[in-house]
This record gives sequence, C-alpha cells and structure tokens, in this order.
Amino acid sequence: MTNTEINPAEYECAYVKDPTLIDIITARDVPLGGPRAMTVRRTLPQRKRSLIGPWCFLDHYGPDDVAATGGMAVPRHPHTGLATVTLLFQGEIEHIDTTGFANIVRPSEVNLMIAGSGISHSEFSTDDTSILHGVQLWYALPDAVRNSQPGSQHVVATPVRVPGGTVLTYIGSLAGVNSPIDTRVEAMAAQVIVEPGETVTLDIDPRFEHGTLLDSGKVTIHSSGVDQTLGVSELAYTPPGATRIGFTAGDEPCRLILIGGAPFDERIVMWWNFVGRSHDEIVEYRRAWQSEIGASDGETGSVHSPRFGVFPPGTPSPLPAPALPHVRITPRAQPR
Repeated sequence: MTNTEINPAEYECAYVKDPTLIDIITARDVPLGGPRAMTVRRTLPQRKRSLIGPWCFLDHYGPDDVAATGGMAVPRHPHTGLATVTLLFQGEIEHIDTTGFANIVRPSEVNLMIAGSGISHSEFSTDDTSILHGVQLWYALPDAVRNSQPGSQHVVATPVRVPGGTVLTYIGSLAGVNSPIDTRVEAMAAQVIVEPGETVTLDIDPRFEHGTLLDSGKVTIHSSGVDQTLGVSELAYTPPGATRIGFTAGDEPCRLILIGGAPFDERIVMWWNFVGRSHDEIVEYRRAWQSEIGASDGETGSVHSPRFGVFPPGTPSPLPAPALPHVRITPRAQPR
C-alpha cells in the first residue's frame, strides 16, 4: 500500500507523559486513488502522534464492496527504511516484490516485507474477492538495520484460546506465543477477539508503548487502573509502564488489533513511501526511483544497479513519485 498524502506537517508528534492516560486517536479518511478511489481510515501518522513504538503508519479499510470500489489496486511502488505488515479479516491480496517473493495473503495470515535499503512491490485484491477488509501497518527500521538487505516473510497465525476470547499473534510475543517472523526490531502485532460481555486480560511488555485499533463491536480498555471506551476505527495509545492490559466487550463480539514496541528514539523523515533521516536522503530516494522507472520529469541517473530491484515483466506500470514539497522536510522525533 502506498501513502498518498505527503504533507510533512501531519507528522508532528507528542508523548503522553501521564503514565495512566489512554489517549484516543481518531481516524481520517484517505482515498488511495484509482477510478473509484478505495478509501482507507488512517490513524498513523497524524499531527497528534506519528509513532507508537516503531509503528509509523496504520491504515484500516473495509468491509469494502469490491464491485463498487474496485478493491485494492496498487501497482508497483517503492519503499526504504521501513517494513510493511499486511493483515486481512476478509478477502485476499496478491503480493509481488522485487526480492522474487510472490504470494496470496488471506485472513489469519501475515505478510511482512522489510524494505531495508530499497524494495518495490505491488498489491492487488484477487479476482474472486468480493469483500476486502483488513489493515496495513508500517514500522520504521532503526539506523543499524535500515540499509540492510530487503526481504519478505509469510506466516499463518494459529488462534490461541484465552479466557474470554481468542488471540492471533502475528509478530513478536503475546499470549504465550512467539511469532517466527524476523522483524529486525522489537515489535509486536496481534489480533484479539473478545466474546460478548467477556474480558480478555493479557500480559504485556512494560517497556513498550501500545496501540489498540478497534475493528468491530464495542470495547472498554483497562490499563494501569484506567478504563477507556474505544470507538470503531479509533486507535488508543497507552504509554510504557503497564504490565497487563484488558479488553471488555459489549453485547456483541469485538475484534481489535494490538500493536506495541519500545519508544523509537531516532529522528526520522517520512515522505510518500520512504523513511529516511534527512531531506537530502528523501530527494535521493525519489531521484533513484524516477530514474529506474523511466519517469519523464527531468530525473537522471544510473539504473545498472537498481536500488528498488527488478520487477517481473507484464505487470501494470509503476507509480511515479509525487512532486517534492517546496520546503525542506524536517526530521521529527518523539519529544520527551
């Protein structure tokens, strides 16, 4: 999935200094483009907060009638310095990238693509998908590994019964399950389903910040002695310090995505589909991409060793990069 918004001012951020506070981030609608413009609900990044741990991007979409919207149709596009995570509740997505990895993502499965120094990929909902529903997340890679080799992984998560519901641990560790996914950074992502009127309580890493996205139903979050209700498509931020987090459903089942990670202390620049450390790096990433795809906007450069890899022939034309803003993109960091 590609970030269609490029306003650096959106990436302002702030820590919640009160360790008992559960902060609510509301979603904003963002069209992904195309003739019928599938719309996603974006909670990260926003002016209020740009990261939760290393997680820097969260799109929530569906249930989406593919016959009406065209579903997901994102041709080849580039990434640097981040990893993408695709999770589905309904439908199927075909993923192809320039490491030679290609597969179909289905519900209860996770695709993780680490961009490292550079990768490009495409995402299309399959022809037999009638309803598309899921989330896509990105996390930033720390400086030590952000220029490492790209790579992709796919894992089918096993549902684990816990008192009050079910947990699928996609990344990291939760509910006694350690995912085999190699993230190259400490991060956690899981799906939690809470049965009607029940409470699921989970042990969590007190070093981590956590985010809870509610997909369906009604839920009350319990953390550090504070109770907070969460609306559908809202994201709740909980700061480090808590050792347990609880979720109580209303009179219907609720489904949520729980993410976590240690606070990300590095200053990053995030623009379009790139994560870097300076404006000049972003300029170079864009120049390299435009050169590799033969975009006619005055960009030049060698394509003998393409940063973003070689794509299979016969696929839809790649997406050109948007124009850079007329100001220098300023690095952001979570203030203490």
